[in-house]
Amino acid sequence: MNRRVLMLLMSAMVMLTSGCAHLRFMNSQTKIPETCLATCAKLKVTPTKFILVAHVSSQTLSLFADGQWVKTYSCSTSRFGIGQIEGSNRTPLGLHRIAEKIGAGEPAGTVFKARVVIGHTSQPEFADAKITTRILWLAGMEPDFNCGGNVDSHHRYIYIHGTADQKTIGQPASHGCIHLADSDLIPLFDLLPSGTLVWIQEN
Repeated sequence: MNRRVLMLLMSAMVMLTSGCAHLRFMNSQTKIPETCLATCAKLKVTPTKFILVAHVSSQTLSLFADGQWVKTYSCSTSRFGIGQIEGSNRTPLGLHRIAEKIGAGEPAGTVFKARVVIGHTSQPEFADAKITTRILWLAGMEPDFNCGGNVDSHHRYIYIHGTADQKTIGQPASHGCIHLADSDLIPLFDLLPSGTLVWIQEN
């Protein structure tokens, strides 16, 4: 076998391997994780019509309706990694629900502080605002893991929300929350009722 043929065969093998890996990755984004469903069963929680699944490793958030994949969005989780502890600025894992929805009807770029409107990103003083547009305030559902004590996601103010720095979407950039682009966040906010389940996992 000459060198040219050998190189062609090796290139084909690399492409096939990477293609299979990409396919496995895509499949993982289009199915509700078994660990999510198992946790629901353990906690005797009935899966909601809509479910959001965040994958920290790929910085994506997938929407499911009636168990079927609908769409996957780019998102940003914590630049400090994953973690449950209050004050860590890390993104918590596990089963959550949307406890409160804040910002309905406000224009994209609306700036919030303590969940109260204080301005707009068009104003120079708010050009780098951290919490904008909409807030989906999450509450953990797993006692002693993301609910209660110093691991309580709701008391940690873990949100899905917008940010003035939209160019960071798709890479770890937050202080524990999940960031979404305004163009994705607003339709999701309008679609999802309070109580919708949100599953956050590392891979």
